[in-house]
Amino acid sequence: MQYVQTAGKTGETCIFCAKPQAGDDEKNLVLLRDKTCFALMNLFPYNAGHLMVAPYKHTGELDDLGETELADLMLLTRRCRGLLAAVLKPGGFNIGLNLGRTAGAGIEEHLHVHIVPRWNGDANFMPVLGETRVIPDALEPMYRRLKAGIASLA
Repeated sequence: MQYVQTAGKTGETCIFCAKPQAGDDEKNLVLLRDKTCFALMNLFPYNAGHLMVAPYKHTGELDDLGETELADLMLLTRRCRGLLAAVLKPGGFNIGLNLGRTAGAGIEEHLHVHIVPRWNGDANFMPVLGETRVIPDALEPMYRRLKAGIASLA
């Protein structure tokens, strides 16, 4: 909760601007790059394999994106969903944007699409009673699995 309440506050570097510019994709969990958008793993995932797709343009407004950027955002989202389906074989997905802090955006200044794989029984009492998420895979091994999956889909 502390992360959600403080993420994106004025004065902090925007992760969606900094991470793709840092040059170390594995360290920054950047999986895919396209002309106007990129995909990365969520450092604080809701579920194993939780990805985010963001435009390189720093904006929290859909209206600030041109038609090409909007199309690229959706095409890369579709590609990521396909990657997760092939590698992790979930039963379904939650895909969406949280626009504005009231809507749940942790970083409201830079829009991004969440792609969360879902399995039957993946949400249990732990998040509700224990205020703890149970994620079965660590980020680094998951990153390597997904990177290998990209190569096999190409």
